[in-house]
Amino acid sequence: MTIDQALLKKYNINGPRYTSYPTAKEFSESVSSESYHWHVEDSNQDPIPKPLSLYLHIPFCKSLCYYCGCHKVITQNTSKAQNYLDTLHKEIELQAKLFAKDREVKQIHLGGGTPTYFNTADIHKILDTIENHFNLTPISQREFGIEIDPRTTTTTDIKRLALMGFNRMSFGIQDFDRDVQIAINRIQDKDETIDLLKAARSAGTKSLSVDLIYGLPKQTADSFAKTLEEIIKVKPDRIALYNYAHMPQTIKSQKLINDEDIPSAKVKLALLTLSIDTLTAVGYRHIGMDHFALPDDPLSQSLEQGTLHRNFQGYSTHGDCDIIGFGVSAISKVGDIFSQNYKKLFDYQNRIQQKSLAIEKGCSLSIDDKIRAAVIQHIMCSQTLDINAFNRTHSIIFECYFKKEIEKLSPMINDGLLIITPEKLKITEKGRLLLRNIAMAFDTYLSEKLSKDENLIKFSKVL
Repeated sequence: MTIDQALLKKYNINGPRYTSYPTAKEFSESVSSESYHWHVEDSNQDPIPKPLSLYLHIPFCKSLCYYCGCHKVITQNTSKAQNYLDTLHKEIELQAKLFAKDREVKQIHLGGGTPTYFNTADIHKILDTIENHFNLTPISQREFGIEIDPRTTTTTDIKRLALMGFNRMSFGIQDFDRDVQIAINRIQDKDETIDLLKAARSAGTKSLSVDLIYGLPKQTADSFAKTLEEIIKVKPDRIALYNYAHMPQTIKSQKLINDEDIPSAKVKLALLTLSIDTLTAVGYRHIGMDHFALPDDPLSQSLEQGTLHRNFQGYSTHGDCDIIGFGVSAISKVGDIFSQNYKKLFDYQNRIQQKSLAIEKGCSLSIDDKIRAAVIQHIMCSQTLDINAFNRTHSIIFECYFKKEIEKLSPMINDGLLIITPEKLKITEKGRLLLRNIAMAFDTYLSEKLSKDENLIKFSKVL
């Protein structure tokens, strides 16, 4: 893939990743447990019951990865984790009481942190609690996903997880190079990791996914090429290739990384080019922004069918679901409301122990929010928009409603990132690496911040 480095340098600014619109930074305490209850009840009244997707956040890790910006709790104290597990069971019961019994759960995902911080017996108990309180779809129709830390998982664990019904496993790898691993404080053996991937495949796991990061300290094109080569041998169904955002001013652990070890912008772009070229050459499709999938993977099929969705878990095939988030900091999306649990462990556990939901803040979507969210979904997922169909769906005239936004996009149109006609908006091949920039033009909250000269430093660079 030919990448115009001058163009990417021009647009490499700070901005949201758009796993939601409005973004989580716009959440406020205006959303409470009471307003969440109302929206759940309203969604229960839909003539066609909307399916459910459950996300459970396990924040615990036994060691600190310096690069990580996820909400996490670093502890070797397993009693703290057991108290959390007890609270999680209670929250599942509380949430389940709110949803009508005809609401089927078709997707469950355990993320973190480190879900495999818990042993398989504890994970089995979580699934039992869910099954006892929610209405699950038949096994053949379920997608059960879990994030795997190869450092805390054995091949026996993998087999047990597969028997529990986990048919999608995501393995955190980042980079196999030892110098990089030392620089980010995440040492994991390549051969042991590969063995786990093979064990998951042998256990009948339908979808294997791996996480890689480009732009990490000590990374070079030559070293990362070797990591890609090892991954390709296993041929996972999906590869998430994340851009490392070095933000020590907001992520304290990144202060432990030597700034001099961070690859230059030129090297980072070389890493990106190398990755795209290498993965597409062996048959992976570039789904959008940071995800690649094999042609027969549901992500690829959703892209072709125009049903690909983006949420807090990244790209998803279940855009038809209401999402219920469990655990500290977890985010739910039910109907027209986002809600987020308390980020502090004590506050989260205290609220649940009081038999109350642990909602700290959120956002209730206005009509304008929903229209803009729909445009941003099209940009981030299908990379095209049928303007006439959009006008009919939302009862607007696109060129009038978004007159200022289209003017903002003028430089990007001139640079060949996208095409806008009266009938369609289409992202070009050149623009696929800058989806966030294009989406930002439709973000009214971002426009307000820029008009007030507010710094966007809390967001990562787009590349």
